[in-house]
Formats: sequence, C-alpha cells, structure tokens
Amino acid sequence: MSKIMLLILGMTLVTYIPRLLPFTIMADKKLPKFISDVLLFIPATALGALVIPGVFSSIPGKPVVAFIGILFAIIYSWFKGGIIIPVLGSIFTVFLMLSLG
Repeated sequence: MSKIMLLILGMTLVTYIPRLLPFTIMADKKLPKFISDVLLFIPATALGALVIPGVFSSIPGKPVVAFIGILFAIIYSWFKGGIIIPVLGSIFTVFLMLSLG
C-alpha cells in the first residue's frame, strides 16, 4: 500500500471515530429536553457562521446591499419558509439594488 493511501486511511479513521462514538455510546439513552433543543440549533448556527461572513465580503464596498439581500431572505423565510424563493429573491434583490446604483 502506498504512503498516500495509508495517509488517507489514517485521516479517515481519525475523523470517523469521533463521529461514530457519540452514536454508539448514546444510542439507547434519551437526552434531556434542554440539550435536545439546543442541539437542534447547531446546523443553522454552523451554516450561518459559514455563510454570513462570505455574504458581506461578496460585494466589496457595498455591505448594505448584501445586508438588504440577507434581510429579504430572513423575512421571507420567517413568514413563508422554504429555501428556493428566499435564495432567488435575495439574488434578485441584490441584483436590483446594484442595477439601480
């Protein structure tokens, strides 16, 4: 086996084991409601932490336009839900703001 394949296999094990252990340890246990509720917010929080900085740096010198696009997505998602319309609406809103000056 080549050194690269051994390296890939080693990295796979090192990243897979910490992900697998909580499932095997906690498989038959029920979490308290508070912890369960907190864990439900982790995907949205992580996604926000990854996306928001990129949004504000995507239009150099015009962070207000990016903020208005995000604001549209937040407001629409809050009241109507979904993901396609907020994303397309945000893109259109930013396009319109940049076109108008």
